Amino acid sequence: MLKTLTAAAALFVAVVASAGILTNPGFESARSQTPTGWTPYGQYDYVITNTGLAHGGTNYFKVYQNFSGSVNYTGVQQDYITGPGATYAAGCYAYTAANDAIAGNNQAWLEISFRDSTANVLALYRSAVITTNSVVRRSFPTNAWAWLPVTNQYNPSTYQITNTTGVLLAPKGSYFMRCQIVFQGDVAKSGGSMYFDDVSLTQTSVGRYGNWNIVWSDEFNGSRINPNIWSFETGNNNGWGNSELEYYTSAPGNVFEGGGLLHIVALKQSVNGFNYTSARMKTEGLFSFTYGRLEWSAKLPQGLGFWPALWLLGTNISVSGIGWPGCGEIDVMENKGGALTNVAGSLHSGSDETAVYTFPNGDSVTNFHTYTLDWASNAILFYVDGHLYESQTGWGSSTTNAYPFPFNQPFFILMNLAVGGNYLDNPTTAAINANSTFPGDMQIDYVRLYNQTAPLMLSATQGLSSLVLSWPSNIVCHLQSLTDGNLAGDNWADVPNAANPFTINPSNSYVFFRLKSP
Repeated sequence: MLKTLTAAAALFVAVVASAGILTNPGFESARSQTPTGWTPYGQYDYVITNTGLAHGGTNYFKVYQNFSGSVNYTGVQQDYITGPGATYAAGCYAYTAANDAIAGNNQAWLEISFRDSTANVLALYRSAVITTNSVVRRSFPTNAWAWLPVTNQYNPSTYQITNTTGVLLAPKGSYFMRCQIVFQGDVAKSGGSMYFDDVSLTQTSVGRYGNWNIVWSDEFNGSRINPNIWSFETGNNNGWGNSELEYYTSAPGNVFEGGGLLHIVALKQSVNGFNYTSARMKTEGLFSFTYGRLEWSAKLPQGLGFWPALWLLGTNISVSGIGWPGCGEIDVMENKGGALTNVAGSLHSGSDETAVYTFPNGDSVTNFHTYTLDWASNAILFYVDGHLYESQTGWGSSTTNAYPFPFNQPFFILMNLAVGGNYLDNPTTAAINANSTFPGDMQIDYVRLYNQTAPLMLSATQGLSSLVLSWPSNIVCHLQSLTDGNLAGDNWADVPNAANPFTINPSNSYVFFRLKSP
């Protein structure tokens, strides 16, 4: 007979790893005095190297007020992707020196805020606020590192404490969260500084993005490219408007699935008068969407001549009077193959809106990274590995249509690996051959589209002699079963031909079920 179906249903996705949300949480890496991965604000914040004083490692972060004669704020922050229903825990170590203790009406704290697509604060959590009184009364020590957990929930409009909790919940409408060290300086220009180290931000809930669930994907786990999703553009098409040097094909040497990856390969070979071949694929006429969270996992090739791109075009590109750029273009990720530490995200619609992300700590595009786009009706956000680096809330248009056109209509997906072209400042064939290693292999692990949906969970209905399992039909997932009772093990197996709903005939053995997405 079937037992503990409720417990099994609760295991519908793997638990998110608790590490890795923040870049450089211990401030061990810095560009000059600015901590790598953090965005500073205010005037006086520094990374200090002191092996004997840092809580962990060799560095810590020091901050004090701006001495402006008005209330002012100084600190650093990071923005990270999230979704409604996700939960977190946060804290850090803090220190104030007896000979430079926080003074006057200065205050300092660690803050977590959940924000909508245009950065409005939806929920606000803070640690205990460090003040002169807390130092004098010794509720916060001097000359000692103290753990500072984020436990106080505030009304984001009144800044009054409404609750005490260690569970930081992303509310409805959340797109990203901000982790922020804050030093509030007073009008009297009071002195004193604070040190911070080893900031911790961990996800405690299951499901990577809360109630954002996968509603469409290609995992590239087959032996051939799915013709119901992808078609190919071939030839050179007069350089595709970018003076590109490659000739696109659909040949298996240029594009294929294998080992759970899609490979788009640039080759140095002569075809139809061109010195290079590669591939360009699209979902035009097969799949398009409007709004959502689109994510790629990809690894890019190294070389001066390579121009890999993951991008979108409006489905009305062929409409008379629209064309390009009137249809709109969203470049989720493009890279200059000679600049391995940078990628760019852009909007094109008559004006160009672009930002560049720089990988921290010597990382590069030659490793797998996630490139994510949040496309809302009033904002378009770009992330690398979950770190928000670009927000666009206004854009131009080459047509007579009003904002938010053209980014309020269906778009289709494109992936390609160009060779040469305007974006690369038109390197010569000789320069490309001398500074690029062929074949150049752009590898894509998956492309996934998320939407906010009802929770991914199993429902069970008891019949007279059977049990019927059902689950949300709009989420990409599949049913798995387990018979050995080791819920944390790896013996879960896909249930063959498990159509939704799925009818089970009871037996005398224990069986557990869960949903796996994707």
